[in-house]
Amino acid sequence: MFTLEIDGRPIAITDAEEGRARDIFESDEFKEDLTVMTSDGTPLWDGQASLTIRPASDQEVAAFEASEFDVNDADEDAEDDDGVFVTFLVPVDHDHEDLSAVPPELQS
Repeated sequence: MFTLEIDGRPIAITDAEEGRARDIFESDEFKEDLTVMTSDGTPLWDGQASLTIRPASDQEVAAFEASEFDVNDADEDAEDDDGVFVTFLVPVDHDHEDLSAVPPELQS
């Protein structure tokens, strides 16, 4: 599992292998989402702070495994469903959902 840090703060974790995690976290669509998505009214990313992808800590893995997202409820007919999930490690305001470019199978 790999964690995305923004300016040293853990923001999201994925169960993807390192190459796929980099593809997700470094994609233009995901970065755009980070500028639109907010936590307590503040954007998750200002578009300039450093982004770091690193192996997840045991505590972050535990948070991922305890997330309320039920893998068994995923849409089995999704075209790009590769069994990879992303969980945010910070509270995310939910008013962004209509603007999100993250595919539904990657949202949690």
